Amino acid sequence: MKKILLIASALFILPLNAFSGDQASYNQWVSQFKAKAKSQGVSDATLNRAFAGSKFLPRVIELDRKQPESKITFATYEKRIVSKQRVNQGRHELKKHRALLNEIGAHYGVQPQYIVALWGIETNFGSNTGGFDVVDSLATLAFEGRRSKFFGDELMNALKIIDAGHITAADMIGSWAGAMGQSQFMPSSFLAYAQDYNKDGKKDIWGTKADVFASAANYLSRSGWKGDEKWGRQVSVPASFSKSMVDRKNKKPLSQWASMGVKLPHGGALPVANIKAGLVAPDGMSGPKYMTYGNYDVIMKWNRSTYFATSVGLLADAIAAGQ
Repeated sequence: MKKILLIASALFILPLNAFSGDQASYNQWVSQFKAKAKSQGVSDATLNRAFAGSKFLPRVIELDRKQPESKITFATYEKRIVSKQRVNQGRHELKKHRALLNEIGAHYGVQPQYIVALWGIETNFGSNTGGFDVVDSLATLAFEGRRSKFFGDELMNALKIIDAGHITAADMIGSWAGAMGQSQFMPSSFLAYAQDYNKDGKKDIWGTKADVFASAANYLSRSGWKGDEKWGRQVSVPASFSKSMVDRKNKKPLSQWASMGVKLPHGGALPVANIKAGLVAPDGMSGPKYMTYGNYDVIMKWNRSTYFATSVGLLADAIAAGQ
């Protein structure tokens, strides 16, 4: 793995051996970071609670450095992510929270099925939000040094969230990389997009459904979501179609794609609409192709994976189809 040099600064000058997980060196690093956080306005009370018994977490480094397994096909990924069980539960959750989701959807201009789809894929509808202490995870990653600035900034943001009273340090639980709550926001995303929709003084993406849904909707809305458009749709292309045309950034009017022989999967004509679209083929030219609109690009801002973005769209469609 490529080695990255630690850049010394006034507050981070220790020659740390991150691989060793040396608790004494970690403690010294934490002491320095606490001084930096205090200089940025984080209270002593928050710092003392957040770092009480703080530990270097070797498991976090192991997960961060783990080499990815052989890539699975989109067909396999979709089968796992857009499963029948998840579709059925998504329909149940949409029905159960219909009034709240409709209200939030109208307020932010985001169709409710997309809020539910993201919720379902990110945390299985809130049932799997991670089991790591966010402060210790982010501190471990910042101390280790491979991406020290990024995780150090996220750690500072996490401390500010605790200091503002949105969550206690003990309850700030998330993924090994610091993604938090039922919407799996990194602390920077929390500060930018989290909402206190029920007006109780806390932006609670861990346990308050109104805040969870509104925060996700706000993220999409402020990223350019259009509430009157779909994410995209599956299409078929001529056998002679050049794969160089398959690029979601290669936007063309639907009428132009139609003139090039692009059709609906069973041969029907593309809809007539004044909209530009790109094409994606997660499994290459031998797999399914999808015409994607601006909302797909917004989902890609949430997670820059065509597998993820396409699955969100397909799950949202499947959930909505059952209503």
